[in-house]
Amino acid sequence: MNTVVARLRRLIGIVNPLGWTVLVAGVGLVVAAASTDWRELAVLAAACLLVFVLALPFLVGRTRVHVDVVLQPERVIAGGSVAAGVRVRNIASHGLLPTMLELPVGSMVHRYGVPRLKPDETHEESFTIRTERRGVIPVGPATTRRGDPLGMLSRDVAWTDVVEILVRPPMVPMDSLGAGLLRDLEGVSTDAVSHSDLAFHALREYVPGDDLRHVHWRSSAKAMAVADDTRLLVRQYLDTRRSHVTLVVDDSPAVWAEGHDFETAMSVAASIIVRATLDEFDTSFVCGTSASSGVTGHLALDSVCRAGFGAVGLVSSAHKAAVVSPDTSLLFLVGGGASDFEDFQRAVAAFPPEVRRYAVIVDPSAHSRVTETGGLVVIQVADKADLAALLRWSVR
Repeated sequence: MNTVVARLRRLIGIVNPLGWTVLVAGVGLVVAAASTDWRELAVLAAACLLVFVLALPFLVGRTRVHVDVVLQPERVIAGGSVAAGVRVRNIASHGLLPTMLELPVGSMVHRYGVPRLKPDETHEESFTIRTERRGVIPVGPATTRRGDPLGMLSRDVAWTDVVEILVRPPMVPMDSLGAGLLRDLEGVSTDAVSHSDLAFHALREYVPGDDLRHVHWRSSAKAMAVADDTRLLVRQYLDTRRSHVTLVVDDSPAVWAEGHDFETAMSVAASIIVRATLDEFDTSFVCGTSASSGVTGHLALDSVCRAGFGAVGLVSSAHKAAVVSPDTSLLFLVGGGASDFEDFQRAVAAFPPEVRRYAVIVDPSAHSRVTETGGLVVIQVADKADLAALLRWSVR
């Protein structure tokens, strides 16, 4: 039953609005001519129905082509351009009649006339896609259209999937985020002393409860020989961790005075993600329903491109981030000028106390500054150009 319905829908979809107009007009004129016995109406009815019937042969035939859509690059910063190309190759054993190729790009549709192609012959088209703001631009699917010259009937065949262009927000250069909490073999040691880690620091006297596996027997033997003492010496380590930077942006429209402030927040988030990636930190990003985590930072930046207004809010997003990145060591909560400070406090409660937390408030009407309230470092950003200087003084 479903197959029959699907085929019926495809059959109906072949008729375009102009075709339906001609067909309905023809049938209506037939009824009118039969009831009034006017020859003029009969002639008009015959003309409409004849034109509709003559359009049917244009649907006969099968198009066999291979279509490639090339985008370079697929990720670009807002304001940049993407070089795009479409390559059509006739893979049939016979010639391809001239046809129309359509390629949707965002809200626009690019149409190209493909000339007659011999078997294995190729036709190429190239164009430029200009980006203006952060977001995702869908490209495709590329479709060929077989139909009559008047456009009453057409049969479309899709040859490619939808390819996305990810437009990242403008970013500002920043200094290193510092050692943070590093947790890998090549991480930077912190000042926190640990009893079982990877970075050897010093020896100390054994106390009850220490793991005997950490006893340094050779040094203990030397100490016993020199001081004639029976005390043992155990290894003491420095805690080493790998920083995981997590950014949470409030998606509630109410906290942002203007849409431009939200875009500035995305620029702030993307700038921190890029800096963290250069510092070889893991990165995570959460904004409403958009969330991702990874090592290279590309996933987080892709989520920045997809993020938009919603109804999740800062607190719920922060709880989601705590699940996405449970090993977070640096946390940035980004909100607007109308954000409630209580929301920041409730959001940081989702993370362990050892996590370094920062509240970033994007508000062009205020002055850029760094303060500390309730154990939370508050970074007020009036202009994204001030971000580097603000973080230079706060993230240490």
